[in-house]
Amino acid sequence: MSVDLSKLVQKRKITLDDLRGRTIAIDAYNVLYQFLSIIRQPDGTPLMDSKGSVTSHLSGLFYRSIEMIDHGVTPIYVFDGIPSMLKQKTIQARMQRREKAYEDWQKAVKEGKEEEAKTYAQQATRVTKAIVADSKELLDCMGISYISAPSEGEAQASYLCKEGMVYAVGSQDYDTLLLGADRIVRNMAITGRRKLPRKNIYVSVETELASLSDTLAFNSINQKQLIWVGMMLGTDFNIGVKGVGPKTALKIAKASKSLEEVTDYLKEKYQFTFEVSPTELEDMFMKPEVKEFARDEIDRMKEIRPSKDRIMRFMCGAHEFSEERIGKYADKMIGVTSEAKQSGIGKWMS
Repeated sequence: MSVDLSKLVQKRKITLDDLRGRTIAIDAYNVLYQFLSIIRQPDGTPLMDSKGSVTSHLSGLFYRSIEMIDHGVTPIYVFDGIPSMLKQKTIQARMQRREKAYEDWQKAVKEGKEEEAKTYAQQATRVTKAIVADSKELLDCMGISYISAPSEGEAQASYLCKEGMVYAVGSQDYDTLLLGADRIVRNMAITGRRKLPRKNIYVSVETELASLSDTLAFNSINQKQLIWVGMMLGTDFNIGVKGVGPKTALKIAKASKSLEEVTDYLKEKYQFTFEVSPTELEDMFMKPEVKEFARDEIDRMKEIRPSKDRIMRFMCGAHEFSEERIGKYADKMIGVTSEAKQSGIGKWMS
């Protein structure tokens, strides 16, 4: 569950061309879930090779990364490490929901309910160790950098953004703003027309840029107050206050001078007490566990070059993708990166 700040966040529509020359730290698990959820067959079955290994994520990661690079964007993927203790209940709840969704998916397939089957299949999506390992191997082949965070990937990506080492964080989750990233690029992985589940309605999914500084200024609050708003709405680490929406949460946060005032008000008005320590939760957003980097370390990451031979062996030899199609896109990627190096923009600005 991502915190629902959409009604408060200041954002605008952009294109990949607007990010040309920029480096984006991408929440890897976030985009992998998107690829695994959306790149499926009509009954919800993911793409697989003849050995039964899931390849939906490899398809999404390969083609979308090349599209970013072709538009002059340098991606750095950030993978989750060990989840924080505060997230354990959330993880357990997600596992239970996925197990139930998997059962519903199998039932819908047997009953020939294709649309329901795909919806349940998407809800049952899991990022396994094998999927992560394959993703990292593909990125190695493509010469695309990645970082393994000590804990939350979005926290590590936010740190890179706060320190000015990347321009923005690529993620769907507004939690990233609570972690201090000044910019979030949403819908980097999947754009275009998408059908709403169980409805004959299509919506346009466009890339958008959300700004933390603009959001704080527009709502006349500071970073801590935004965190309090998120806590009241509910995050990946805590349950929100029933009956409190974005506008009410904002009003409470603006009227409070401390977290203690917030918790006292919630207890008196809503008979609500956070199930985790609110101070610990606030600290988790203000001072998350991250690995520190020097700017030159990030710059060196951008100098890695792709290997067509490795790409072909991994994608076509190991996972049976089309040699003609993969070779075409690999050549395109190598041409773009070589041109960038020769023109002196291999070290793109963050």
